[in-house]
Amino acid sequence: MVHMFLNGGGMKGGNLHHLIGGAPFVGPAKTLPIYRLHSVGDDHPALEPAGEGTGEGATIEGELYDIDLRVLRESLLPAEPADLELGVVGLADGTEALGMRLRRECSDLPELIDITAYGSWRAYLASKTDAS
Repeated sequence: MVHMFLNGGGMKGGNLHHLIGGAPFVGPAKTLPIYRLHSVGDDHPALEPAGEGTGEGATIEGELYDIDLRVLRESLLPAEPADLELGVVGLADGTEALGMRLRRECSDLPELIDITAYGSWRAYLASKTDAS
């Protein structure tokens, strides 16, 4: 079992949550303030380390789960979009967890929308619903 930071469809209520195989919920979590958050065509979020050309980093909210590596390998990872890859995410409490991050070669996709200011995928989606 390893800790996995989820900030999109794998979270409670998300379209991929069923794929985590009943992994125990550890609790809400926030990243270190070193990431940017993008919407990829309003389909899914993409976490990206802040750096040259990406803008200043911010804290991004998500959920932490204790996930079985077999479930990760056989269920969750195959369902993840091709523009994301598994990496290590620094958390605000000083720990680290596995998490899905934007592939470096995908950082200039035309469908990327910077949603860092919202602080989370849920807040971004809620803003779109409120605007309707």
